[in-house]
Amino acid sequence: MGNTQARPDARWARGTQLLRQAVGGLSAAFAAQRLQLAAKAALAAGLAFAIAPHMPGAASHYAYYAPLGALVAMYHNVAGSVKQGAQALAGLAMGIGLAFVLVSISEPSPLTVALFMGVGVLLGGLPGIGSGSDWIPTAALLVLLVGGSNAEDFSYGYLVQMAAGVAVGIAVNFLIFPPLHLNAAASSLADLRLALGRQLTDMGAALTEKWPPEHEEWSRRSDELAEAARSVRHLVKEADASRRANPRRKLHPRDIDRDYQDLRNLERVTFHIQDMTDVLSDVIWEDDVPYAIPLQDNEPLANAITATGELVSTDTDGDAQEWRDRYDAAIAAVEACMAATAGRPASQGTVPASESVLLSLHRILRAVRPKD
Repeated sequence: MGNTQARPDARWARGTQLLRQAVGGLSAAFAAQRLQLAAKAALAAGLAFAIAPHMPGAASHYAYYAPLGALVAMYHNVAGSVKQGAQALAGLAMGIGLAFVLVSISEPSPLTVALFMGVGVLLGGLPGIGSGSDWIPTAALLVLLVGGSNAEDFSYGYLVQMAAGVAVGIAVNFLIFPPLHLNAAASSLADLRLALGRQLTDMGAALTEKWPPEHEEWSRRSDELAEAARSVRHLVKEADASRRANPRRKLHPRDIDRDYQDLRNLERVTFHIQDMTDVLSDVIWEDDVPYAIPLQDNEPLANAITATGELVSTDTDGDAQEWRDRYDAAIAAVEACMAATAGRPASQGTVPASESVLLSLHRILRAVRPKD
């Protein structure tokens, strides 16, 4: 079944997606968690600068590096703060050592500085150095240009003050509302489940409308669903990372392994729904595809898609009986559709697309079925 009407304008869809991303990015910049991180970073920097003048020896002359260390260690989870701070200090120490090697060999010149900066960048590729890679050439250059004839005192003060700042940053992040991103992961999984269910029910409704359907938003959501699935994976990983070294984790227990399993299932569902979206969009708006949906398949196929959509959107942690009833209803609707399409002769020159949609529905049900 085809139609000469053009597929919905991809440029309009892309413009809408960019606008949503811009609004989402602006909202994220001023989200509660971001504001909390900014407040803790400000507190850590202030504390580090207050402590800095009391550092021993020449280090007290370089107090301005302590707030920098506090900012370097400020991360959106405790384990990340420790890792990022340690990597920065490791890179800093390597950079200072590199500068001293250069000074011991010859006087700094454009050629030797260029050579050692190149070596510093190469060392930044060592495994495990992570965010400290940028500090190797930076520290080496600062020792050469700022330390000058007083390179030893500068290097000592630089390293001690940065270490003090890193320690303050980690302590503040650990002691003051250590971030735990479990709610964001849970809500994102629920939102993805609802979005996937809505996509299916919208496609089911499209099959019951006069073709071409008046409602065509669903045909533009394929990339949006893929992006949503990627975002959920990121948030689940963030939730997992936020539990490490976090004293609040015992007060907020959550089965992260279950979240990962739900995520994998929803990613499989997303893939099959994207395939269904492409197939139905081609059938409705393209004339040169070698497949079609026979008119008599519309109603049973719509029922199967809608029942599966209602199942996918149901919270698996909610009413267990409701979920089981919807699962049984989806299985029955898919089987009824298979029975209605079985043995039907194919139209001359076309392949029935119903089988492709039914195969995707079967795989969706397989992905969400309860594990024994």
